[in-house]
This record gives sequence, structure tokens and C-alpha cells, in this order.
Amino acid sequence: MLEPLNEGFLSRISDLLLCRWTCRHCCQKCYESSCCQSSEDEVEILGPFPAQTPPWLLASRSSDKDGDSVHTASDVPLTPRTNSPDRRCSSSDTSKSTYSLTRRISSLESRRPSSPLIDIKPIEFGVLSAKKEPIQPSVLRRTYTPDDYFRKFEPRLYSLDSNSDDVDFLTDAEILSKYQLGMLHFSTQYDLLHNRLTVRVIEARDLPPPISHDGARQDMAHSNPYVKICLLPDQKNSKQTGVKRKTQKPVFEERYTFEIPFLEAQRRTLLLTVLDFDKFSRHCVIGKVAVPLCEVDLVKGGHWWKALIPSSQNEVELGELLLSLNYLPSAGRLNVDVIRAKQLLQTDVSQGSDPFVKIQLVHGLKLVKTKKTSFLRGTIDPFYNESFSFKVPQEELENASLVFTVFGHNMKSSNDFIGRIVIGQYSSGPSESNHWRRMLSAHRTAVEQWHSLRSRAECDRVSPASLEVT
Repeated sequence: MLEPLNEGFLSRISDLLLCRWTCRHCCQKCYESSCCQSSEDEVEILGPFPAQTPPWLLASRSSDKDGDSVHTASDVPLTPRTNSPDRRCSSSDTSKSTYSLTRRISSLESRRPSSPLIDIKPIEFGVLSAKKEPIQPSVLRRTYTPDDYFRKFEPRLYSLDSNSDDVDFLTDAEILSKYQLGMLHFSTQYDLLHNRLTVRVIEARDLPPPISHDGARQDMAHSNPYVKICLLPDQKNSKQTGVKRKTQKPVFEERYTFEIPFLEAQRRTLLLTVLDFDKFSRHCVIGKVAVPLCEVDLVKGGHWWKALIPSSQNEVELGELLLSLNYLPSAGRLNVDVIRAKQLLQTDVSQGSDPFVKIQLVHGLKLVKTKKTSFLRGTIDPFYNESFSFKVPQEELENASLVFTVFGHNMKSSNDFIGRIVIGQYSSGPSESNHWRRMLSAHRTAVEQWHSLRSRAECDRVSPASLEVT
């Protein structure tokens, strides 16, 4: 016969609910508070509870005193049990007492006054919007046709005559026997202290006989070779040796320095181009040697014999000219500054060139005025810094053209033509037209620009003003 629940039992139930630990041997030890000591049976922390007995539990104690002691046959006596191993019940007895205690706690929970429920939803980090959209960017796809792929191909790269790829797999002896353009002897040395690269052009041998493209060459038995040196991709700041007259085995023994950082030098390619000088015909390219500087020990230095290969650059550059233009509308004056030139075509075998610049003002198709600079002896990189002024009314400015012609001074015969450009109404190219437009839009402000010199035939073909001058 089960004993009715008393106040002592309910206090133990309260202690059980307020206990902070749950043990493997469950509730039969908890209401005796014997499990509240820390032991290895502790498995989880339920969290802090109120220090005082809650009011709803005290109300349930008073109601239990009135005789609510009805038990079912499945309930087991909840008498205290000790911790001794002799008195441990079986697993079935433990499960029964656990089930009985659970029913008792459920009845107490049903009497507890209702408390507000807090629904905590997971927090989503991101932009809140009514409609979720994919965050991956859409890829714009273009439909290609077979013709689009073939337009990207460069036939010269796949032709049998390409010289850039096949020479990489040939030795110098094989290149020499294949092209028969001769060999070039040179050396390199980098100075880490002064950050400069020294290139020494020593000699060449077995150069081929000269070729005349226009039939104007007089001596077809001997060449007049010279070498042009540059560090690709920069072809503007190039160096040039002297011309060796009538020889196929020239000895140069000339040194040239390039002010360049060491890391930048390793990214450059040394290009040595051997050219043939002819005063009465245009210069022609004999061959070239290209050496990537990343493949050589620049600090240690060295010298090499390299076979010449054909160059795709048949036209020899004539040089560059730096000009400054300025127009004053109030005075009606067109001011021209000839600042400098560089890498001009050499016109004299022995001493380079004695270049000067002739400036001619053409109004429409009529030559109006001619002026020229002084000539500088024995140089292909002259500095002039000379200014000239032409009177041009503002209403006539749009019909004006300036013709700049560079000559090599010659006291024994007529001056040697080097190159020409035309700026103004009948410009000789896009670069010249751009310089003229910039000058018109920037009154009273000097506008400087470099220009590449062109041949006389090219200027006569595109500019009527070039035909009106000599």
C-alpha cells in the first residue's frame, strides 16, 4: 500500500527541480541531494535556477496536503535509496521509477501558471528583401561564328617563311648556312654600381654583297655597314656605330651605355641591326641579332659570335624631330620652336651627319616664307633650341601648312635629304594632324610633340604642300 504524499516528499521534489545537475542514476538520487556533489557521473549543465521556491510550487504543496494521493499500480514507491552498490535496483526498476517521477513532474507542470513564450528564429545575415534573388552575377554570352575565330589568326605567324620561330631551334652554323648573312661579334657587361648596361660592338664578318632596291646604287661589290643598337621594346632610344667604308669584314670596336635598372634590363631584349649605308640610295637592312637579356649573366658579362637572321623591317627609320607650336591670335603670329632631333639617318660615311632643319610656310598651294636652323657638325642627335615666327592672320590660319625638312649639310655638293614632315592644312600623317589641332585649341600655349620623319616620296604622295617646296 503506497503512502500518501506529504510535505517532505514535495520538498524533495522541489529540490530535485532546483538541482543543477542530472545524473546517470537519475531521479532517485537527485531528491536526496546526494548527486549534487561533483562527480564523474555529471553529463550536462541545465543552467542557473531561481534560488527560492517558486509560488506555483508552494501552491501545489498545499493542495497535496488535502489528500490527493491516488496512485496507479504502475507507480513505484519513491522512498529514499542509498548509494551503496548492494541495494542498486535492476534496469527495469530504474526505468519504472523514472517513468513514475516523470508523470508526477508533468502533473506539477500542468498546474504552473502560463508564461509567455518567446519564439527565437535563426538570424539570417544579408540584405532583407521580400523576394530573394540569386547573388551570382549573370554572364553575358556572345555567340561566335567560325569567321570570328579565323579573324584572330595572323597568317604570318603560321607561314613557312616565318623567321622568328624556326631560328630558335637552329644552331649558329645552321643559321649561317641557311641565310648566309654573316656573323656579328659583340659583348655585354652590367655595372651594378652605376646601374648601366654597356654594349660593345666588336666586328662582323662574311657580310653579303649589297642589294639595290631602286637601281641607284653605284658600287655593287662592297658594303658600307654600320650597326644600330636598342633595347626592345624601346626602339626610340637607340645607338648607332660609325659607317665602315667598302668592306664585308668591318671592325667597329665601339662601346655604348644604357642607363637602366638591373631588374628592368633583365626584361629587355638586346637588338643589334646591321645596315648598309648608301648615299645615293636608301639604306637597306642586312640582318639582325636578338638576345633576351634574361638568358645571359649580365653581371659576369660575356661576348658572343651570333649569326645574322633576316629582318622584317626593310625600311630604315629616318629619325625623329621634336617641335613646339604656338599661335597668338591678337598678334597674328605663328611661333615655331625646333628643339632637337634624334637618331637621324647618317648621310656621311666618315663623320656622321651635319644636320639642319628647313621650315617653309605654305599658304594653300603657294610657298610664302622659308627659314632654317644652323647646322651641327658630326652628330645624328642634334640639339637646336631655335625659335622662328611667321606672320599668319587668323582668317588665313586654316589654309596654312608648315613643311619641315631635315638635310645633311654638304659643302662639296647639294645637301643630303634626310626626312620631312608637313603640319597644317595638308598634313603628312595622323600624328602631324593631331599636333595642328592641339595647337588650334590651345591659343597662347606652346604644344610640343615628337614626329617621325618620312621620305620625300611619301610626303609628296599624301600632301600637296610637299610638292610646292624643294
